[in-house]
Amino acid sequence: MDYQHYFGKRISDLKAEGRYRIFADLERQAGRFPFALNHRDGETHEVVVWCSNDYLGMGQHPDVIAGAEEALRRCGAGAGGTRNISGTNHYHVLLEQELASWNAKESALLFTSGYVANQTALSTLGATIPGCVIFSDELNHNSMIEGIRHSRAPKHIFRHNDPESLDEALSAYPRETPKLVVFESVYSMDGDIAPLSALCDVAEAHNAMTFLDEVHAVGMYGREGSGVAERDGVRDRISIVQGTLAKAIGVVGGYIAASDACVDYVRSFGPGFIFSSSLPPAVAAAALASIRFLRAHPEMRERHQERAATLKRRLGEVGIPVLPSVSHIVPVMVGNAALCKKASDLLLTRHGIYVQPINYPTVPVGSERLRITPTPLHDDSMMDHLVDALVSVWDELDLHKDHGKVKAAE
Repeated sequence: MDYQHYFGKRISDLKAEGRYRIFADLERQAGRFPFALNHRDGETHEVVVWCSNDYLGMGQHPDVIAGAEEALRRCGAGAGGTRNISGTNHYHVLLEQELASWNAKESALLFTSGYVANQTALSTLGATIPGCVIFSDELNHNSMIEGIRHSRAPKHIFRHNDPESLDEALSAYPRETPKLVVFESVYSMDGDIAPLSALCDVAEAHNAMTFLDEVHAVGMYGREGSGVAERDGVRDRISIVQGTLAKAIGVVGGYIAASDACVDYVRSFGPGFIFSSSLPPAVAAAALASIRFLRAHPEMRERHQERAATLKRRLGEVGIPVLPSVSHIVPVMVGNAALCKKASDLLLTRHGIYVQPINYPTVPVGSERLRITPTPLHDDSMMDHLVDALVSVWDELDLHKDHGKVKAAE
């Protein structure tokens, strides 16, 4: 086999389909978010970022930066190894205590990313609980799918956000069969929110544990901001909460929060935790400062929701197709990979706006979109500019027509 030819051919196919991903070379600027510098073609251009998962701008918050700086001076750059081999730092302990308290759970456990947290926890539980069967929402994130797949446990996929479908799947098993129901709160591509209470009703009726991914809700929902489970009053009914430190918290890392016994079990048997180097102390300290600030400042969440609602309304008024969303996610539908990429390129190069195209495999073919994420720091003038730019791009590319069935090669 000519390996290099094979690699090149597959990349050529991606480019022909309009799905080849080119990363924008961005330089974030502390204190000026959502502005960033875009390095391209040997020059530097100032752009406004409208697609960051730093949903609240906490990555540049003074308290977060100060927390990281203090830990860096006190502890140095690295943690020293895995948590088992000299890598447990006092900041890890403090952060896990804060995460447990925030989620109203007995314990919490840190991971290097939300992806690793999902993959490790689900694969460990599914593989080591004798006879465990996993029930997964059909739109769950890839990290959850991979964790379930690697567990090799029997699995059933239930219809998205459908308690009746879940009940039907669970009913095929005796009550004594170990079961784990896996779902998200906010689904990040469509912006819909799961009916947590109804899903818990079904799981409890069948004696099943629940595993809730709050990645796109952490920091943004609930009185103290721990997520939709807090907002909906069901935290005590969720067996295991998983979240990230890389989005609204503003740094990097992931975690689970659950009972003492469950967390200790994953800590003791999960390869993705046991064999991964731990987070740098400065990262843990920054996350700790961010969470403490967010718990005390609900006005950040109120402003965030207002910005998202205002943008949805304004885009609707000018005929830009926004997928119905009850969350902070604003999905602008294009329906064609090549045109989605062209729209993103025009916004960047002509209007100084960065919104990356979302294509397959992140979303199904024919549902390509621009995923816009307003933050509390996007003011009215920035929103005016975005709306005008989208109208201009939509007119230039004739996106008011239905392009969902147009081939990318065209």
